[in-house]
Amino acid sequence: MPDRANLDEIRAFFAKMMAAASGTEDPRYERAFDLVRREAFLGPGPWHAFGFTPVAGIGPRYVETPSADPVYLYQNLLFALDVGKRINNGEPFLHAGWIGSVAPKPGDAVCHIGAGTGYYSAILSVLTLPDGAVHAFEIDDDLAHKARRNLEPFENVAITTGDATMLPLPPSDLIYVNAGVVAPPPSWLQALRPGGRMIFPWRPSETVGLTLLLARAGAAFKVRPLGPSWFIPCAGASNEGECTRVPDSREAWSARSAWLRADREPDATAVAVYRQVWFSSLEIRTE
Repeated sequence: MPDRANLDEIRAFFAKMMAAASGTEDPRYERAFDLVRREAFLGPGPWHAFGFTPVAGIGPRYVETPSADPVYLYQNLLFALDVGKRINNGEPFLHAGWIGSVAPKPGDAVCHIGAGTGYYSAILSVLTLPDGAVHAFEIDDDLAHKARRNLEPFENVAITTGDATMLPLPPSDLIYVNAGVVAPPPSWLQALRPGGRMIFPWRPSETVGLTLLLARAGAAFKVRPLGPSWFIPCAGASNEGECTRVPDSREAWSARSAWLRADREPDATAVAVYRQVWFSSLEIRTE
């Protein structure tokens, strides 16, 4: 019987799969997922994988890995950062696709909101080298402490403990949000540089959850829905009471632009309206 592949070989296979999931042929993606070790951000094993079970009447649950062998981490599974709070290290395929969609470039200034223990902050930091910087925000004190420790080897990453909806964001080429948002705060949109991108899980209602990619285009923001996504709510950006027009699923998927109400009031193309921001079905065309 042939010997089992060693951890380096398994990690290399995982990195190739993540590069494929990114939808890009850029070799930096494979290198980033190979370089950043997932076990360094999840604490000592065994670990708890989160997923569905085929047993009738039993919903999603945590399953402990058979041992503390890191090979269990190199698959497309959620692993717990905090079992009690049901906070997980995100699904690798989803994040690889997100990262490929926003295309971090060398020299980019990135804000990572909801950094957890820093795994995807580290991936983003590698992809912005040389001369790039990642400013990561984490509201949970314990997770932020772990992220700060885990990210010490990554010199272009800074961690802020606190609520990113209340704190000022630095000017950003990319804002990467890992918590469900009813409406993005105006401060996030205003932090985007010309041509800057923001990706976030949009949760305009209990029944609608999808990924939105925004790109700044003057006073407007081009919007592209990418696919379903479900994240824990973002503290400070999950108040459905701010919504005066709640989109159904069809309307949410039809969103093509977003506006600050200070720049333009909602019109007949509006599909979702909030106190300071609104979404439109109007396609933004740029030369």
